[in-house]
Amino acid sequence: MIQPFHLAIPVQNLEKCRTFYRDVLQCKEARSTENWVDFNLFGHQLVLHQKDDFKPERISNPVDGFEVPVPHFGVVLTWKDWHKLAEHLKALNIKFEIAPCIRFKGKVGEQATMFFKDPENNALEFKAFQDIGQLFAK
Repeated sequence: MIQPFHLAIPVQNLEKCRTFYRDVLQCKEARSTENWVDFNLFGHQLVLHQKDDFKPERISNPVDGFEVPVPHFGVVLTWKDWHKLAEHLKALNIKFEIAPCIRFKGKVGEQATMFFKDPENNALEFKAFQDIGQLFAK
C-alpha cells in the first residue's frame, strides 16, 4: 500500500476553495477550523490554509509541446477514474490549462493528463497510465 501524501497550500478565499474541492473535485471534507480545512484528495490529505496576503506567482515549463504550469500538484488516478474525472470536469465547463489528452504518445511514460486551476490559481494535474509500471520508467 502506498502511504498518503500530505500537502498544505495557502488560499486567500477559504470558502471559495472549500466549495471547489468539495463540489467540483468531490473531495470529502475532514477536520477544519475557520482558518483551514482538510480534504481527502483521492486518499491523500490536502489542507487549505487561509492566508489573506498570499500572492501566487505562476510560471510554466515546456514539456512535450505543452506549457506546463509550475508549481502544480495532483494525483495519479486509474485509467478509468481519470476518464470519469475528465468527463465530470468537462460537464462542469472547467477551464483547462491543458485539456485532457495523451502525452508522450508512443514513448516511455505515455500518459493521460489534464491541467486546470482552482479558484486561487493553484495549478492541478491529474494523470493516468494504462501501464502504471511506466510511472517511474526512464
